[in-house]
Amino acid sequence: MSRSVESTKEAEDEPFARLIRRIEPDSALLRTWPLTGGVSAHVTALEIEQPGGLRKRLVVRRHGEADLRRNEDVAADEFRLLHLLQATGVAAPAPYYLDRSGEFFPTPSIVLEYVEGQAEFAPTNLKDYLVQFATHLARIHQVQHTRDVHRHSVDHQAPTVDLFFLPQQGEAYAAALANRPAVVDESLQEGRIRALLESVWPVPQRNPAALLHGDFWPGNTLWRDGRLAGVIDWEDAAVGDPLADLGNSRMEILWAFGLDAMEDFTQVYRSLTELDFTALPYWDLWAALRPASKIASWAGDATREASMRAGHRLFVGRAFDAARRTVWS
Repeated sequence: MSRSVESTKEAEDEPFARLIRRIEPDSALLRTWPLTGGVSAHVTALEIEQPGGLRKRLVVRRHGEADLRRNEDVAADEFRLLHLLQATGVAAPAPYYLDRSGEFFPTPSIVLEYVEGQAEFAPTNLKDYLVQFATHLARIHQVQHTRDVHRHSVDHQAPTVDLFFLPQQGEAYAAALANRPAVVDESLQEGRIRALLESVWPVPQRNPAALLHGDFWPGNTLWRDGRLAGVIDWEDAAVGDPLADLGNSRMEILWAFGLDAMEDFTQVYRSLTELDFTALPYWDLWAALRPASKIASWAGDATREASMRAGHRLFVGRAFDAARRTVWS
C-alpha cells in the first residue's frame, strides 16, 4: 500500500478510532472494512483490541439521506427497538452505542454487535431455509405492542414491548395512496395497482397490530452453518398488520427462489400463526408497489432486472386474481 493510500485510509478511520475511544477507552481500533449489500445506510465493520489482547468486532450504521428525510430520529428509534428486542427471542443484533452529537460523523450513527454470518441466496437445503425464514418472521410478528394487549384478544404469553415510537403502518400507507406521484411506473402496472388499492382502502383490520420488520427479505438475514443467525436493518420497522411484512417477503422469495418456494414459505408461515389471511392479495399488491421506478437500481444489471420484472408480473397477476375472488364475511 502506498503512503498516500495509507494516509487516506488513516484519515477515513480516524473518526471510528475516536468513537471507539469514547465507547471503550482502553480499547484500540485495529481495522475497518465496509459491509456492502444495503442501500439505505453506510455500514462499516470494525475490529478492536481490548485489554489483555482480546479482539471484538462491531458494526457502525450511518443512515442515509432518504431515511433521515423520512424520520430524523431513525437512528435513535432503531437503537431503542434493538434494545427492546434483546429479551424477545428475535435474532436482532445487540445495540452498543448511539451517537447524535455530530462529533464523529455528520449524521447520527449506531454501534451494534457484529453478527457472524452472511446473506444466503443459494442454500444447500432450500426447504429448511424457508422453514427458518418463515419461523423467524412469525416470531417477529409475535412481539406485541403493549398498548394493544388490552384492546385485542392476543397471546398473553407472547413478548410485549412499548412500540409507541414506531410509525403506524396504516397511516403511512394511507398517506402514500393520497400522494400519488405525478408519473407512475406503468412498466410495473403502478397505476392499475394504485387504482385497485384506492378503491378498497382501508381494508378491514382483522389482525392484531404487531411489530413489522418492514423489509424482511433474504438480504436482511444473516446465516451461519445453515442456521439463521441474525436479522439486520430495522430502520423500516413499524406497527401494523403482519400481512404487510408477509406480502413483501413473498415477493422477495419469489424473486430469489421461484414460485414454488414462495408458496412453500407462505404455507409454513400460515401454519405458525392464527391470522386472518383474507386481505393478503391487497398486501401483496402493496408489496408490488415498492419497486416502482426503482427496480433497475435494485436489480443492478439488465439480466437480473429482466428476471425481476418477469417475477413481478407473475406476482401482480396472481394478486389481482386472488383479489377478485376475495369475499369479506
